[in-house]
Amino acid sequence: MTLDRRQFLVLGAAASAALPAVARSAAGPLAIGTPMAAPDWAIMQRRLLARNAEACEAFYAKYVDGRDRLKVFERWGANDGPDDAAEATNDWVVLHALGGSDRILTLARRYWEGHLKQYTAARTMEVPIARQGMYFREFPVQMDWQHNAEGLTTFNVMGLSTPRDPRLLVRTMRYADFYTGRDPTVHNYDPRHRLIRSLLNGSRGPMLRRATPLDWAGDPFEAGARFHMEHGETTYQQTLDHYAEYGDVVGDNPLNLQSTTLGLNAYALGCGDRYRRWALDYIDAWVERAAANGDLLPSHVALDGTVGKNWWRGTYGWGFSPVVPQTGKREDRNRVPRSISAFMGATLLTGDQAYIDLWRRQTARINAAGRQRGGTLETPTMYGAEGWYGWKPGPYRANGFEIWYMSQRADDRAAAGEHPWISFLEGKNPQYPLTAMRADMDAIAAREQAQRDDPTTPQTRLADWPLDITPANITSLIQLMSGGLHIAHPGWSPTSPNQGGVPLHCRLRYFDADRRRAGVPENVAALVHAIGDASTEVTLVNLAKSAPRTIIVQGGAYAEHRIESVTIDGRTMAVGRADVTLRLEPGCGARLRLAMRRYANRPTLAFPWTR
Repeated sequence: MTLDRRQFLVLGAAASAALPAVARSAAGPLAIGTPMAAPDWAIMQRRLLARNAEACEAFYAKYVDGRDRLKVFERWGANDGPDDAAEATNDWVVLHALGGSDRILTLARRYWEGHLKQYTAARTMEVPIARQGMYFREFPVQMDWQHNAEGLTTFNVMGLSTPRDPRLLVRTMRYADFYTGRDPTVHNYDPRHRLIRSLLNGSRGPMLRRATPLDWAGDPFEAGARFHMEHGETTYQQTLDHYAEYGDVVGDNPLNLQSTTLGLNAYALGCGDRYRRWALDYIDAWVERAAANGDLLPSHVALDGTVGKNWWRGTYGWGFSPVVPQTGKREDRNRVPRSISAFMGATLLTGDQAYIDLWRRQTARINAAGRQRGGTLETPTMYGAEGWYGWKPGPYRANGFEIWYMSQRADDRAAAGEHPWISFLEGKNPQYPLTAMRADMDAIAAREQAQRDDPTTPQTRLADWPLDITPANITSLIQLMSGGLHIAHPGWSPTSPNQGGVPLHCRLRYFDADRRRAGVPENVAALVHAIGDASTEVTLVNLAKSAPRTIIVQGGAYAEHRIESVTIDGRTMAVGRADVTLRLEPGCGARLRLAMRRYANRPTLAFPWTR
């Protein structure tokens, strides 16, 4: 019997007891019987849910084969490797969790299984680490956590819709234990020094030597001639040269913090408190390092746990500006801001805003280094041997929206800048719901057209090619239905980096009480109008003319927010738990005001009726 199988048998007997404690929902639903004319936003929302599902099914039929494998030329590498293949169904699971069709969830799960087999079988000829398979034990053999996280974008949200799936539980524990130190065959984590030993790590352990361009770029191939190159290279030599300065990988790097999402999910799935303890212990080590480094997260930690005077070094660090081979110019590639997702997860795990305070202090340090140039304020984004550089106009705002979203402080809101969705939440942009949903409708149509115009074949198509034409567009749905952040989507914020593999951070989640599944019931629409530190306002409407719908409204993606009371039509009812159940009569709806205590509960992915 394998270690994973033994873990699952134990887990299966104890999962209910192990789930984090959250108060149960009430026995009976609150009734909403006030007729409501179908709002335009509600009609558009239901259309967008259906339109996304229809387009995703068509994409699957064209780009995925009968074995549920992506129709591409398989390669290893950071440009177009297994992580890109894994992203072909990005956002499909969240689409289902919002209320999309069950068929989309089925396809996303099938694809995950198929791509695991595909890249376990795929092998390199020259890259040493992947000669026996690009995946080992269903996980990348050795890659950085920008790319590992991107490849886990779908996996890390599967618990939203399938929290009791045995394969999900076993894999989440296995993947997390590659980093907790519990797996004796993998030595990524050093518990004594509380660090991950290399930027390049995975199911075959850390790279403890200087990385070569071949390690990053993969085996030789006909770049530019046979294949379209998303990064702009025209030859394989340029692909190698892209990674000429990527050698500094030994030691810890803030990107590795994204591995803690595995700990968060393992805990929320009921796999045990040790996953929570590990995630927080590792994150706390970085909190201490930042405090000792003048409130700046260092981008390199030596194997003995020391930071040193060159705290800014390392691949993807504060001072990482490699030469672009096509232009001969240096490009700033500081990926430290991506690690905020771990600190958001720590707040979710503890309710402690101190993890966000660190990022506020770091932003203040960077803004304090600003300068006036030609009468215009400039602030840096990089730091190297000569000090601050990478100057940009205006104040430093990276991660500003995430900081505000977590804290809900007025000063953080002012520092974040402007965003049309936030303006809507503040009552200043009433057209945003329709405008945003139309934009997502248009984006779906544009991607469908790109598929029709696609000149590639499976023999000339790399794994990163489908990423710009996979059709799911759900940014507006996440914002408007759940009051949530869509961090994984490029362009979700003008100042914050998109990043893969992040948990869903939202104010509300919904469940169909009758069909016992995640998402709003059929014909039901939801619009979050306002969010505050202790309140949320949402309209729910049942567009069905003859059938009632029973919906469960939950505080947060992980039931982390407690709903203290709900006010409907001037009547306030106490709730005092993570969720409230409502019965929407046919053609009826109401605007609800929820008094809430944010981050009051330990996170859980268990459905309300199983808690």
